[in-house]
Amino acid sequence: MTDQRASAETSRAWPFEEARRLVKRYEKAPPAKGHVLFETGYGPSGLPHIGTFGEVARTTMIRNAFETLSDIPTRLICFSDDMDGMRKVPDNVPNQEMLREYLQRPLTSVPDPFGEYESFGHHNNAMLRRFLDAFGFDYEFASATEYYKSGKLDAVLLRCAERYDEIMKIMLASLREERRKTYSCFLPIHPETGRVLYVPIRHVDAREGTVVFDDEDGREWTVPVTGGNVKLQWKPDFGARWAALDVDFEMYGKDHQSNTPLYDGICRVLGGRAPEHYVYELFLDGDGQKISKSKGNGISIDEWLKYASTESLAYFMFLKPRAAKRLHFDVIPRMVDEYHQQLAAYERQDAAQRLANPVWHIHKGNPPASTLLVSFSMLLNLASVSGAENRDALWGFIKRYAPEASPESNPALDEAAGHAVRYYQDFVKPTRVFRAPDAREAAALTALKNRLEAWDGPADPTDLQDLVYAIGNEAGFDPLRGWFGALYEVLLGAKQGPRFGGFIALYGVAESAALIEKALAGDLAAQNVDQSVSETS
Repeated sequence: MTDQRASAETSRAWPFEEARRLVKRYEKAPPAKGHVLFETGYGPSGLPHIGTFGEVARTTMIRNAFETLSDIPTRLICFSDDMDGMRKVPDNVPNQEMLREYLQRPLTSVPDPFGEYESFGHHNNAMLRRFLDAFGFDYEFASATEYYKSGKLDAVLLRCAERYDEIMKIMLASLREERRKTYSCFLPIHPETGRVLYVPIRHVDAREGTVVFDDEDGREWTVPVTGGNVKLQWKPDFGARWAALDVDFEMYGKDHQSNTPLYDGICRVLGGRAPEHYVYELFLDGDGQKISKSKGNGISIDEWLKYASTESLAYFMFLKPRAAKRLHFDVIPRMVDEYHQQLAAYERQDAAQRLANPVWHIHKGNPPASTLLVSFSMLLNLASVSGAENRDALWGFIKRYAPEASPESNPALDEAAGHAVRYYQDFVKPTRVFRAPDAREAAALTALKNRLEAWDGPADPTDLQDLVYAIGNEAGFDPLRGWFGALYEVLLGAKQGPRFGGFIALYGVAESAALIEKALAGDLAAQNVDQSVSETS
């Protein structure tokens, strides 16, 4: 047994805790199918959102942990329920009037409102796969439409017909009285209109493998349950898919938690073994509301990547999956900095500590060294005071601070500089508010300016931080939090900021003295008025 496997067997990192349950699942004998199957589900009724990515990322983390603990091969299937009927038109897509004509049609039978793909379902599937491929996930994509129509689900659908009463007993116990009267686990696809019909099933013929129903116009139809002529309601579909594919693990959001006994029960009725589950908390937008594909609230995948790296997003997903988290733009800077802090810490850690470090799980046990010599929050403040329009403007300061650095040798820093400028332009610049210093603050700022103008040593961040502390103490700030708050609000137009000695070293001693001079002259506070006039003109 390797040292890493021994450490993994006792690691308290949540992916290892889940992986150990899977190891125990097959402690008596390996799976007959020859591998352990992980699955994630995707409902392509709207454009993919970050929650979808998080499900694949977290499942992959558990899969990697399992592969550290076991020699059994693994597979990951990302299953898209693209045969689901389009129940409403998403708010965040074009050509909404056109889409309304296709309500209740399977998503793969709805024209693509973007005019790029064969259907709306194909478009949303492609959007998901594009990002998963870009991130390098090892997965197999599966389409419900292809599985239903090709016959891959025929065997389990015929079993559903044979055990229809048992499935209905499970489902009806969970429904209100009114819903029970019309409910069926089968949803026929209308042979003429192609719509997914929510109508009562008059008869299920297990021997023939057919269902009889009346459509909305009262006409009677008989269709086979195989070959894509029906689909299962989404709750029975969960359990049936588990049974059909012999799924060993699937995670899903807390909104599914109450349905777990239904999924498990249907899987068992159909002859399958219920998989291991992991229930995670839901993501919230800036207002504390659940994010939704159809509403488009929260942050999209592309929006996160406009301001930060994929690794920072994976880091966000690793943290406390069972705690509800705000998924808003203001979390991005902290995630970038914490991710790189963990990279730096990894080099100093022992085997057990490394397995608990998020970067081990993000990078499959082989994290790179961090080349982020300047924190993202510091880059944001630098962009703010310099009014940077592009990353080249920041590199002028960075190279003075770290002469050996370059975009070529520090690609993570170069990428972060570009992200910081975009983040500053979109979020910091429109909201920053400078204030004028009060008398005590002005006196302390004047003292700091004078000491910086007289500075003749190297721009060492620690020495400069000591200077800032000394000025605050001499001015009688107790606690010093008030002094640093004044520096941020007066000089940066923000409530929070970086270690100020490090900021001075990066921005420049002379430049920092000149910035204080502008604040004392009222030039920075005047920018508030200029911005207000610009916004109203």
